[in-house]
Amino acid sequence: MPEGGSRYDQMFYPYLFEGEKVDRAAVIEQVRYSTLDKCHEIVTLRHQMRALSGERIVEAGAAMARAFRLGATLFAFGNGGSATDAQDLVTELVNPPFAHWRPLPAVSLTNDIAVITALGNDVGFPTIFTRQIIALGKPGDIAVGISTSGNSANILQALEQAKRQEMLTIAMSGYDGGKVSRSPDVDICITAPCDHIPRIQEAQATAYHAILEMVHALLDQPDDT
Repeated sequence: MPEGGSRYDQMFYPYLFEGEKVDRAAVIEQVRYSTLDKCHEIVTLRHQMRALSGERIVEAGAAMARAFRLGATLFAFGNGGSATDAQDLVTELVNPPFAHWRPLPAVSLTNDIAVITALGNDVGFPTIFTRQIIALGKPGDIAVGISTSGNSANILQALEQAKRQEMLTIAMSGYDGGKVSRSPDVDICITAPCDHIPRIQEAQATAYHAILEMVHALLDQPDDT
């Protein structure tokens, strides 16, 4: 057992400082139970999301495949952990994980820190994605806004602007869907019905990976347009 330790160590890991009172088997069992419980939560949420948004996931995959066939570029954006999800989505489009998937044009609007800080400082944080959509988006392109709450002002404003520019607008949200799920400017909203952010993000990742598989499966089919 460690001796001493900072007050933070003692606060967050008290069992490490209790001498022989620690039941290691009990600690391991607690960790095991916690891990299995989290696995159960995410599996349950995936089923709930499929029941609520399964048709929208299919709709998103089909709409994105049609847009890519016509030369669309996908623009993804989010805040915090959702920014990372936007980058993951774009990475797997530009650098596919499978040899039989073709690279597709995509940009994460969270990548350019100079642009983001300039817009945030000079214009305002709610505009950091909107101004990039104005500069880069074309009719027929795809905008994907990812938010755990569905209420982020910069996500909603960017999707509204994308719709004005005749882009396909897709939102991913949690909780009850938030404002993006009720916006007339969002073509498709996929909701993970949960109020626990880590579970929401895991379910959203499952959804966009399923969409990517659908997109590539459809692009492999003959163009019947």
